[in-house]
Amino acid sequence: MTEPLIRLRNIGKTYESRGQRHIAVSDVTLDIHQGDLIALVGPSGCGKTTILKILADLHKPDHGQLEAPANLRVGMVFQQPMLLKWRTILDNVLLPAEILHLPAPGAKARAEQLLDLVGLAGTEGKYPGQLSGGMQQRVAIARALIHQPALLLMDEPFGALDALTRDRVNLELLRIWQDSGTTILFVTHSVQEAVFLGTHCAVLTAGPARMADFFPIDLPQPRDLAIKTTPAFGAAVKQVYELLGMV
Repeated sequence: MTEPLIRLRNIGKTYESRGQRHIAVSDVTLDIHQGDLIALVGPSGCGKTTILKILADLHKPDHGQLEAPANLRVGMVFQQPMLLKWRTILDNVLLPAEILHLPAPGAKARAEQLLDLVGLAGTEGKYPGQLSGGMQQRVAIARALIHQPALLLMDEPFGALDALTRDRVNLELLRIWQDSGTTILFVTHSVQEAVFLGTHCAVLTAGPARMADFFPIDLPQPRDLAIKTTPAFGAAVKQVYELLGMV
């Protein structure tokens, strides 16, 4: 087996507020390999976002070991699209390239390619308010990929979408992941979404988070919605619920 792109070993993080200590993450261990799509699932407040912030180098762990390449390029997709309403779709995708001072002609060409990749070719001159919520999140994915990150972090990006739109965008994400080859860590509190998307599933207990298990999702690729009706999918969902102590 190839060496992991990133290793987390016994990672822990504690916050202090008004003299009180809050353990956000107590013990998280996992390996992330190039090309993985790891679903990180657990109840609200269990420390999932804290793990993303540690991987994005926004927070330092209090204990444990994080091994990652120097100057690891990271992209981030948030719970809301966070698009600037006064900028066109193309200019929203280009925003990180401007901040990083990437060469303008190459960045524009890549932005157009990414909009095509996420199924939004032809929307370059539109504004966010002219697109649906699901389309806006696909713009956010394109924006996060503009600087060719080695790791894409996604923090419950589809939680605000209705169920049918969420299914469609999940299918789009799988297609984008397969076409781009980007390594993804996807945070969700939906067990079904975690099993449907993930090559692997990391299950966190209620806060303070500890790793209940980290295991591969043995379902064929590419996936479609019909896989949710199979016994193998149901068995994987049941496994996660058991780890969460819900069945």
